[in-house]
Amino acid sequence: MTRLTAEFWVHAYLARLRLHEIPAFVVAHGDDTAGAVLVKLNTLDGNATAFQRSFDLLSGARKWIELAKGPEAEVDEAIARQRSFDPDLWVIEVEDRQGRHLLNEEGLD
Repeated sequence: MTRLTAEFWVHAYLARLRLHEIPAFVVAHGDDTAGAVLVKLNTLDGNATAFQRSFDLLSGARKWIELAKGPEAEVDEAIARQRSFDPDLWVIEVEDRQGRHLLNEEGLD
């Protein structure tokens, strides 16, 4: 199975968010080819959720799971810890008061 580069996936994700008029931007530019991606959902009320992609070895399925949730400062600390041991990590921040991130849509797993 062919895998998309991280950079391609990020650009496609940002384009999909723009189609739904959901603001998002790259906070940290990771490795273009194989960097992992974290998505921070900022609900603009002082809270946030960070999502990371998980891989189920038994089924081969990929899904997005919560890495951290709560006050934005605590979520930012969790993301900083991840970046401290993975300098190739991409971080995308999505800002949406309704809590939309689109990660559960087809094609984004």
